[in-house]
Amino acid sequence: MATDDKIKTIFLSASIPLPERDTRYIETADIIAIRDAVVAFATTVLPHHRIVWGGHPSITPLIYYVLEKLNLNIHNHVILYQSKLFAKNFPEDNNKFSNVILTDIVENDRDKSLLHMRERMLSEFEFSAAVFIGGMEGIEIEYKMFKEKYPQALLLPIASSGAATRIIYENFLPEEMKNERFLKDYGYMSLFQKYLMDKI
Repeated sequence: MATDDKIKTIFLSASIPLPERDTRYIETADIIAIRDAVVAFATTVLPHHRIVWGGHPSITPLIYYVLEKLNLNIHNHVILYQSKLFAKNFPEDNNKFSNVILTDIVENDRDKSLLHMRERMLSEFEFSAAVFIGGMEGIEIEYKMFKEKYPQALLLPIASSGAATRIIYENFLPEEMKNERFLKDYGYMSLFQKYLMDKI
């Protein structure tokens, strides 16, 4: 896809953990922090750059809320990927975005279909950074895939949101990339301005 040189592409990996899934995600999840971080991230980034994400139904309405609030004609700054496997469960907010990319079902298998979606999502743009917020096992998978494909890109795991992102911060993020603010700072607008916008 053609891109404006001034517009950077940033990958967002985020979700609100579901109580019925693995307890190691829900027990540390800070749902208010997850929502606040996603809204602050989108508010900071969207006027200037492009966000690509995998359309988790807990996150898509938050992105749309920011898009509406900004009242800018920047729908090309938002690219939403989803697997056709989940078509019956797509949130209504999907219909409000002009750039929704639906990826094919692979062998009617959930894991293979999600892997195919993630491979497309991470290969169809050149990413400058990735932001991780909350989440479950998918966030861990996307972190490893992204880091392998874009070793020079900025990585911002917002560990204060808990859940899978806290696990990534504590166990996978290289020591030299760790920052106490990712763990303890809930002033997300200034956090994204300093560690994302000022660096890409």
